[in-house]
Amino acid sequence: MSKSKSKGAKKAAKKKESDKAAKAVKAVKVSKATKGSGKGASKSKASKRGSSKAEPLASSPAALAAPNVYDVPVDVEPVEKKLRPDEPITSVLRVRRGFVLADFDPESTPGFDEGRKEGEEALSAFAPEMGAWQERLFAETKGGGKRSLLIVLQGLDSAGKGGIVRHVMSNCDPAGIKATAFKAPTEEERQHDFLWRIRKALPGPGQIGVFDRSHYEDVLITKVRKLVPAGEITKRYAVINAFEREVIDSGTEILKVFMYISRDEQKARLMERLDRPDKRFKYTPGDTDNRAYWDDYMKAFQVMLARTSTVAAPWYVIPANNKWYARYAVQQLILEKLRAMSPDWPVPDYDIEVEKARLADS
Repeated sequence: MSKSKSKGAKKAAKKKESDKAAKAVKAVKVSKATKGSGKGASKSKASKRGSSKAEPLASSPAALAAPNVYDVPVDVEPVEKKLRPDEPITSVLRVRRGFVLADFDPESTPGFDEGRKEGEEALSAFAPEMGAWQERLFAETKGGGKRSLLIVLQGLDSAGKGGIVRHVMSNCDPAGIKATAFKAPTEEERQHDFLWRIRKALPGPGQIGVFDRSHYEDVLITKVRKLVPAGEITKRYAVINAFEREVIDSGTEILKVFMYISRDEQKARLMERLDRPDKRFKYTPGDTDNRAYWDDYMKAFQVMLARTSTVAAPWYVIPANNKWYARYAVQQLILEKLRAMSPDWPVPDYDIEVEKARLADS
């Protein structure tokens, strides 16, 4: 055996022993934490899943999860097959190298072969799972967890960004949601760098944050309307990528969604706002003014997607001409992210049997 192969074999053996030790430590922690918890402890043991997973690195976002959890599956009714996506929506809509926005059909419904009726049924069918994961993420903080999720929504006026919280996250506890709509910067915000107001709006531990527009406005409208020098815009792409890496390392996962509608669809939606008294509050004359810059915005979006869709925080482009599909797709993206994070119920730091006895005697 060559010297290099010998070293490799030793390294593999060493890693194997290390993995065994990590598993043993985790097993002891869970055993100690659940000891004396009665029925809950036996349920935890019976429904354990993934106990052979390696411990996360101390510097990884997963390391910021609650250290001791019951490790039980989400208890929701299974959704019938026809309402599930044909393949993971993250793989269908992810922006990869060479992506061209102009070739993307905003009328399409990738990953879902059914129609509007089934899409709306699916939105309701998956809602309990969304609520369950959100509650777990919130509960995780009681056990020392520091993780959160940030959903960034970008798109032109009337693309459907505002409806996401109402329709996609209706089953979530409002206490665990932090929604922020970014408008033109205030006088105070202009006195700081463009990320200052963004940092202030980031979700806290256990929260799901939703940005209706975001820091990306500072490489979109500023670029289209030439509000800052072109060189400054170019620098901001790198600044944004570094900022998002920092946010992820601190425990906040990022899901970036670009809601893409056609020019004709936008016109129809804006006209509906003018026709309906209950929609007019959403319209401003500036919405029509911005349509004169449509081509410039499309170019700015293309550059944004190409320069800031990273491995850690990729962009997902949602064909949004069909509102039902856009909401379904965003729901699936959020669910895939939450399943990957897999927050769980924290093991309490008190003796359950002792507390039961105290309560019974009170």
